[in-house]
Amino acid sequence: MTTAVSILPAPQLAALDESYRQAVARKRLRLMLAAAAAFAVLVIAAIGAEVNLRTLFTFFGNFVSYFDRILTLEDGTRVWSNPAEWFWGWRKWLWMLGETILISYVGTMIGAVFAFALNFFAAQNTSPAPWLRFAVRRLLEFARTVPGIVFALIFVIAFGLGPMAGVLAIAIHSTGALGKLFSEIVENADMKPIEGVRSTGGSWLSCMRFAVLPQVAAGYASYALLRFEINVREASVMGFVGAGGIGQELVVAIRKFYYSDVSAILVTIIVTVFIIDISTGWLRGRLFGKDARA
Repeated sequence: MTTAVSILPAPQLAALDESYRQAVARKRLRLMLAAAAAFAVLVIAAIGAEVNLRTLFTFFGNFVSYFDRILTLEDGTRVWSNPAEWFWGWRKWLWMLGETILISYVGTMIGAVFAFALNFFAAQNTSPAPWLRFAVRRLLEFARTVPGIVFALIFVIAFGLGPMAGVLAIAIHSTGALGKLFSEIVENADMKPIEGVRSTGGSWLSCMRFAVLPQVAAGYASYALLRFEINVREASVMGFVGAGGIGQELVVAIRKFYYSDVSAILVTIIVTVFIIDISTGWLRGRLFGKDARA
């Protein structure tokens, strides 16, 4: 079967071609103007933030030399030439790293529980009242907006040095972060099961328990595991202000110029985070399918 292809007259084709070229030119012009505006904003922001390229290149050698020092033992040899000397305090560091992981775990669990209790009130489609949704959302915003290390410093002043301050700081920050993520999952839930439970005379609590929770439970667990990975890194930094964990040992090594100890502790933290990241990714994949690994 043959198909006839109509050919427009040359003047009409020329007009269409000219219109297409003009449309492409306008699109390119808008793109160029947007790129120029973005670059101008970037330059203004860099000036406001006192980003000085001359200073960067002038003192870049200090940055490189510091890494050279942390990879050198006291006898002048490279750290990898004598691993026993490099990781001389591995027992102590592993113990403190275990403390860091426990701080992260306990803080994440507490934060997940509070986020679970509050997220239904923050979601637009499940909150019982607009004023309650507004109040809970502002509370969650406060909890996740204030940096965790600031909370840790406050709790160190209040309760003294130790892991308790780190646990409380991570718990509050995790409540805000997970509460936001949990509420977004709920807002994307199918409302038909809720209507079905309501039609049988079920209460608001019954709707959450039997209509919403089965849809969002897997997402809750996946986000909680992801938050645990993040909190391990945060707990390592919180030790800088005395909130327990390996961070306390790291900041001591930095302040006392124990260069090789700094690199050894950093390697220990990095390897541990890699292991946790791979393990939780594998666990999410096993529990919730391949899509949850992303």
